[in-house]
Amino acid sequence: MSDIATDPTLASPPAGLSTRLKVALVLFALFALFPPLTVALDDPFLLLIGTRMLAYALAAMALDLILGYGAMVSFGHAAYLGFGAYAVAILSSYGVTDVLVQIGVAMLVAAAFALVTGTISLRTRGVYFIMITLAFGQMAFFFFTSLSAYGGDDGYGLPHRSTLLGSDVLGHDMVMYYFALAVLIVLFGLCHLIVRSRFGRVLTGIRENRIRMEAIGFAPFRYQLTAFVISGALTAVAGVLLANQSQFVSPSLMSWHRSGELIVMVVLGGIGTLSGAIGGAVAALLLEESLGALTEHWRLWFGVFLVLMVLFSPQGITGAIRQITERGR
Repeated sequence: MSDIATDPTLASPPAGLSTRLKVALVLFALFALFPPLTVALDDPFLLLIGTRMLAYALAAMALDLILGYGAMVSFGHAAYLGFGAYAVAILSSYGVTDVLVQIGVAMLVAAAFALVTGTISLRTRGVYFIMITLAFGQMAFFFFTSLSAYGGDDGYGLPHRSTLLGSDVLGHDMVMYYFALAVLIVLFGLCHLIVRSRFGRVLTGIRENRIRMEAIGFAPFRYQLTAFVISGALTAVAGVLLANQSQFVSPSLMSWHRSGELIVMVVLGGIGTLSGAIGGAVAALLLEESLGALTEHWRLWFGVFLVLMVLFSPQGITGAIRQITERGR
């Protein structure tokens, strides 16, 4: 085996704050200032929309971990949202209401499902990988549709939100929002460490040149499977947040349409940039809310916007901001 420790492609990234990390810090600061804005506007409903944005931002970031850094296009990733949401519903029906316990169980179940499906899916590539992940996602969708005890296709309403360390503070919309923000920040920090670590550098190297990485002694399958499991577990946390935000769970949360929306969020923000995935989720949901208020055909105009973005800024919003910044210098 070659001396992989000296491979320049796996060298540690330079010290200091990267531009992408600075962008993330700015986004988090704006998120933190959002609740006071809703108070000033006297519109508490905006807090629910904001919490939904945070949850989808987490899901998009988790997907970007494998899509942007591992070149794995998962078209069944919404299944993990469903695992998280139904973990809340099922555990609550048995009296387990603590959100931290629910998050732990959701991550374990999602990780187990990702381990099994990833082991099979990663033996293929390209369109075959996409179709297999889609098939597994639909299998999970129809499984939860068949659970008549939890509403089946009609969904299941939660009587109340989860508790936090025995307290029902999450019943307050502002506390729920800041809890979701805290979870997003913590998991962003985890993902940031992962992509900057040796593991993340190897994963990126596999994306760029799989044959070369095999030649210097790495096993791409193990690295990609590990990333796939981590991504699935993190996406399940977003499902827990969504269930608490709406106090309702439904199989529609894990349909292939939802998986497509997650991919759109990542592409819109910029593939391979964790902060871009967060921004893409926020931008997509803002467009949905604003265009939906103007016309019932909002999906048509959203599609036009996405096409223009891909044509003129293939790297998404992140790339557009970079181009504007470079022109301003």
